[in-house]
Amino acid sequence: MRGALAFELPERLEAHEPPEARGLARDEVRMLVASRSTGELTDAEFRDLPEVLAPGDVVVVNTSATLPASLPAERPDGTAIRLHLSTPVPGTTHHWVVELRCGDAPCRFTQPETLALPAVARARLLAPYLTGRRLWVARLELLEPLSDYLGEHGAPIRYRYVRRELPLERYQTVFAREPGSAEMPSAGRPFTHELVTALVARGIATSPLVLHTGVSSLEEGEAPYPERYRVPETTARLITSARRSGGRVIAVGTTAVRALESVARPDGRVVAGEGWTDLVISPERPPRVVDGLLTGWHEPGASHLHLLDAVAGRELVARSYDAALDRGYLWHEFGDVHLITP
Repeated sequence: MRGALAFELPERLEAHEPPEARGLARDEVRMLVASRSTGELTDAEFRDLPEVLAPGDVVVVNTSATLPASLPAERPDGTAIRLHLSTPVPGTTHHWVVELRCGDAPCRFTQPETLALPAVARARLLAPYLTGRRLWVARLELLEPLSDYLGEHGAPIRYRYVRRELPLERYQTVFAREPGSAEMPSAGRPFTHELVTALVARGIATSPLVLHTGVSSLEEGEAPYPERYRVPETTARLITSARRSGGRVIAVGTTAVRALESVARPDGRVVAGEGWTDLVISPERPPRVVDGLLTGWHEPGASHLHLLDAVAGRELVARSYDAALDRGYLWHEFGDVHLITP
């Protein structure tokens, strides 16, 4: 696999707060449209989406809701850190994959520890998860159900570029229905109910699936790890029908791509399914059913850039990122978006 696209992201292009704090509606963020067929790059606003897409297209959205997955924790020596819940361990009840944060960086633990959590709760670090020491399997020892505990003591995961704490509602999309994501499926954030209505009025369907995302702070070159997903029968049927009629499948976010492609057959048929997926989309395993992608702007070295290469090709992705940097597009979950069309 070729290395991910390399570039430097200047701080001035980091979105430090939601567009609402900048006097914009959610759907007024900027959108760079990159056409695979013509190679053209066009500046637009996200609210132009219904006119950019075509009647008969299907926009596939992730309905996972964001958890307040960040908890204050204390090591046995009294050092304060943050514990980020990422994803539950398959087949267990109280075991989670977690990331420990020391300031702005992951903590490097070398051996198991027991961390103190609020309200006399504990997290027992049992073993490193997969490879390395960044992620650990932890047993959570709580006196109440996890959802209640997080609602009282948790906060949204926040990285250094977001300079102040924000309420959980700022990290939810209009599609959020089923809590489970460590971080917001942020490609869907610019949607509003009015824009969804405009899509429907133009003959463009929106169809749901679920993929619960883990923490996004993967190190350079680190592949995404298994995540939970569900593609319902109604979505599988709608996509099959649309493709037969010449419609195109536009995935909202890399999460939607991963879930859809996990149930796509080699001939491009989509079937309903659920479970855990470890599928990694790349030029070596390109999409079988996804024709276009709406996504945010990813950081240098991010593994998601391999997925973009698989959808659009390295040359178009590179030109898109050059244009976004030159034209002042904003990065991260509260920033602008990138639409790759067939």
